[in-house]
Amino acid sequence: MAEDDRTRAMRSPGERRPLPSSKDGPRAAGAPAHHFPQPPPQPVADDVPRSSSRVYGKRRSGSSPVRPMRSTSDRPPPPPGQRPPRRRIKGGTVLKILLALLVALVVTAAGMLFWIDGRLGGLPAGILDDYEGRPADTPGTNWLLVGSDSRKGLSARERRKLATGNSEGQRTDSMMLLHLPEGSDRPTLVSLPRDSAVTVPGQGRNKLNAAYAIGGPKLLVRTVETVTGIRVDNYMEIGFAGFVEIVDAVGGVEINVRAAVNDPKAGLKLKKGTQTLTGAQALGYVRTRKGGALPDYERTKRQRQFLSAVVKKAASPGTLINPFTSIPLAMSATDAVAVDEDTGVFDMLSLGLAMGDSPVTTVVPFGGTENVAGGEAVKWDRAKALALFEALAADQPVPKEILDAG
Repeated sequence: MAEDDRTRAMRSPGERRPLPSSKDGPRAAGAPAHHFPQPPPQPVADDVPRSSSRVYGKRRSGSSPVRPMRSTSDRPPPPPGQRPPRRRIKGGTVLKILLALLVALVVTAAGMLFWIDGRLGGLPAGILDDYEGRPADTPGTNWLLVGSDSRKGLSARERRKLATGNSEGQRTDSMMLLHLPEGSDRPTLVSLPRDSAVTVPGQGRNKLNAAYAIGGPKLLVRTVETVTGIRVDNYMEIGFAGFVEIVDAVGGVEINVRAAVNDPKAGLKLKKGTQTLTGAQALGYVRTRKGGALPDYERTKRQRQFLSAVVKKAASPGTLINPFTSIPLAMSATDAVAVDEDTGVFDMLSLGLAMGDSPVTTVVPFGGTENVAGGEAVKWDRAKALALFEALAADQPVPKEILDAG
């Protein structure tokens, strides 16, 4: 290329040579020499963010603006008169709670039963041992219930308050034979008068309570089995102190006093009518010999009346499901009651439930007296007494004429 041509191509900026023309008009300094087509502008909504955003280092999805989070305290209160929505508990949660409560209840009840079973006993072994000529086992369950005049556990002050006296030793104050049938018939509770003239094995003719005084519970059981022909399955005994404790533990016992009683020897003064007796009053009520043409006969009636009432109340749902009554009752009963070695807590429960079923009550039919061991004793009506015990041995209801005779 000639020097003049190179000189013309390399002009200095000061020469102000005009820029190439453009069909779009004049260009500004620094504008591109060529025109690049631009896409048409898109309409933009007011609430669409002008730039993308990132949340915790990641690109946020969606195109809505980011709003700040609010705490529950920032929520507006409900309109006046409208309650705020409650948080509903799911059905599965309720079921789990109920199952947990049920398991806790079962475990507690089982523990209570084992605890009571461990506290039962208190009598020498061998009370119900077999012997030659013992009656065979019969249907149903037979209990020999004995109330002793033991003052064990009573202080001198309590003896004076309860008017129990200071007799030493231990004798039977009441004896009852309870038959629990296998079927749906009601239980039968039979009083055995303590002054009954009977044959005591190895001792000859004597009063029934002499068997206990001579040979304790074991000889008493054998005597009752011999004269009744009924095999005793369970034996239970209670003294004066335990008697009072059990009555007070259930909050007293409601008794219909058929005639006013005033017996200073028993420490008792009661008006006629239905009333709730305390432990001390109940003890005097079953011990008094006041009232009736036959005091001892009336006494056995009161004993059966009281026993039915106290066991029925002790076995009632209101007593058993209330821990403030059931626990003191269990403690008092296990301290007050003595049973043979084979009697357990389930036997005691069976006894309580049966007594709550309003048992049929009677006394061994008797007629006349008999002199035994230098004293006068009650003579049983042999034919009627035999009919009574044969019915129980056969697990049959006692004939009505026998009940009326008793």
